Amino acid sequence: MKADQYSQRILPADAIQADGGDEGGLDLTQTVGALRRKALLILGIAAAITAAAVFKALTDTPVYQAGMEILVKPVSVETEVLSNNPDSLSRRRTRPNSDQPAITDTQLKVLQSPKVIAPIVEDLEGQFPGLNYGTFINSLSISVTAENILVIGYQHPDPELVRAALTEVSEAYLDYSLEERQAEIRTGLDFIEAQLDPLQEQVNQQQQRLQVLRQENNLIDPESRGGELSGQTSAFTNQQLETRLELQQARSLYADLERELAESADANASSALTQNARYQKLLDLILDVNSQMAQGSALFRENSQEMQVLADQRESLYPLLRQEGQRVLEQVGSRIQELEARDQALSESIGNINVRIDQLSEVSRQYTDIQRELQIATDNLSLFLAQREALRIDAAQEEIPWQILTPPGEPSPVSASVTRNAALGIVLGLLIGIGTALLLDKLSDFLYTPKQIKDVTKLPILGVIPHYEDLEDSISATHVIAQSLQMSRGVLSNGNGHRPIDPAFVEAFRSLWTNIRLLNPDAPVRSLVIGSAVPNSGKSTIAVFLAQAAAAMGQRVLLVDTDLRRPSLHEQLGVANTRGLTDLISASVTPYQAIQRLSKEDYLFVLTAGSAPPDPPKFFASRRMQSLMEEFHKTFDLVIYDTPPLLGYSDALLLTARADGMVLVSRLGKLKRSSLEQALEDLRIAGVSVLGAVANGSKDRVKTPYSPASYIPQEVAGEILEPSHPGQQN
Repeated sequence: MKADQYSQRILPADAIQADGGDEGGLDLTQTVGALRRKALLILGIAAAITAAAVFKALTDTPVYQAGMEILVKPVSVETEVLSNNPDSLSRRRTRPNSDQPAITDTQLKVLQSPKVIAPIVEDLEGQFPGLNYGTFINSLSISVTAENILVIGYQHPDPELVRAALTEVSEAYLDYSLEERQAEIRTGLDFIEAQLDPLQEQVNQQQQRLQVLRQENNLIDPESRGGELSGQTSAFTNQQLETRLELQQARSLYADLERELAESADANASSALTQNARYQKLLDLILDVNSQMAQGSALFRENSQEMQVLADQRESLYPLLRQEGQRVLEQVGSRIQELEARDQALSESIGNINVRIDQLSEVSRQYTDIQRELQIATDNLSLFLAQREALRIDAAQEEIPWQILTPPGEPSPVSASVTRNAALGIVLGLLIGIGTALLLDKLSDFLYTPKQIKDVTKLPILGVIPHYEDLEDSISATHVIAQSLQMSRGVLSNGNGHRPIDPAFVEAFRSLWTNIRLLNPDAPVRSLVIGSAVPNSGKSTIAVFLAQAAAAMGQRVLLVDTDLRRPSLHEQLGVANTRGLTDLISASVTPYQAIQRLSKEDYLFVLTAGSAPPDPPKFFASRRMQSLMEEFHKTFDLVIYDTPPLLGYSDALLLTARADGMVLVSRLGKLKRSSLEQALEDLRIAGVSVLGAVANGSKDRVKTPYSPASYIPQEVAGEILEPSHPGQQN
């Protein structure tokens, strides 16, 4: 029966712990394991390189070396005097600046260039034949310290050449320092002299332009002229405002007079004429006559002579009053004409001034541009003149700027240290050995860690079985299995002469069974196939110990040997193989006769392979085999099938298709990645369920708590029932 539901279940905490590592980052366990596996290679490489280093130290020809120091920026008396000039180039050079080195990398390259070194080699090659620039520069070392000290060293097998070379180098470098400074100053002076005439010409041109602009516009400063014009504009504008106000008042007065004179001859109501003296005098006379007539009307009749005289007198005053009003009106009209003429004159003046202001703005822009260009040209000319004077002052210096701080010493032999070379050889050898070991391990096709198994299979690691040396040969394996059976029954004596089983080894199988059992608590695994990609993976041993672990926990376990080509379970368990699976399939025996119980105390039953058939896949594909597997599944709590390898055989695939799933066993250090990938491809094509993987033979053992009493089987409720058909071998 298939159980696809197991393949997607999450493992419990024990299985996750058995996986043996984190998912990401550097796997130190894998790296240490690779180094341990390649320890002999690493030690061999380290020993070879160390021996070569010691041999080289013992056989090398003695080399002599000497050195000297040159202060590249000394403070001399001459420099102190010149540095008092603020424009001196020496003052700027000696200004402290921690960020700028006294000598640059470019200067260091120049000091080692053929320009400086070639003359030295020419002087020495007559005394030392065979010397050339290449050999000389390879033996010369130059460096600069933070204190502006040039450290020069030279080494060669000939001590006389070392002494002569350093002497020549010291003289050449001192000459170079003086020549470099003088050449720099001469170059600067030539450049400045070449620039002075064009700069002076630029200044003259700008001055000439400024002069022409002033003469053409009859001004000294556009800014002051603009202020004058602005003041005039403001004054004329104020006058125009006053004139227009008066004009408006005069026009209003004229209209009032004209209206009053036209409406009535009686000018008494004319408020506009009351301020005219003549008009007011005539008006007073008329009022006086009217008063006399009012008084006379009480004494005389209206047509009397006295009244007629007063009436004639009043009538004679009215024309005079109208003439005077007309004269006042004409005066107001004349005033209006005068104000209008004045307003027009002011408008023309303001317009003329605005035109002059517009013209002045253009002139001002030209004036500003010329002034700016003149200022720039003048500043450049002043700067170059100051630089020329500073360079002339620096050119007067004749003292060598560099000085020898430590003269060339006596050449001393440099003997290779055997101890130092040996230490360096060991370190270098270990590094090369480790690198080679890791590279070879990376290129190797073998899988060494549970993490590698998990990365290839993409399956959960159900268990990690530690390496156990006693299982390497079949005889020792039989004793270990027998001893394990005794422990499961509570027999803890060790009187057989063999050492006790490692508790961590037994505990690994108990953890494996726990993980398998908890894959799906609602539908526990009842039948599983123990398979492997290649032979000699330890699957039979794992099947036996897994069956014992399950039986020790109270499970009725049937262990079936389905490797009909190379059966081995009967040898490991020490039982007979006279009747087995093939006999059951051929119906020559009954399950009661074929299935063997290891002892009365055990819950563990075994079904050996039986006689070898001609065509095992035919047996496994038969209906008889299917019915037997169903019967086993009903009778026992757990059925474990030990199968042939996956590669080259289809037996395991046929059995897994009818079981709850397969547990894939991989032997660490013995299984190639390509073989495992091919087996996984076969499983994928067959579509069978794989519960997980087991990493067998791990040398990274994990200590687990162990108590022998924990392996004594606990009685379950009721008696242990015998299977329906299997027999019992006493």
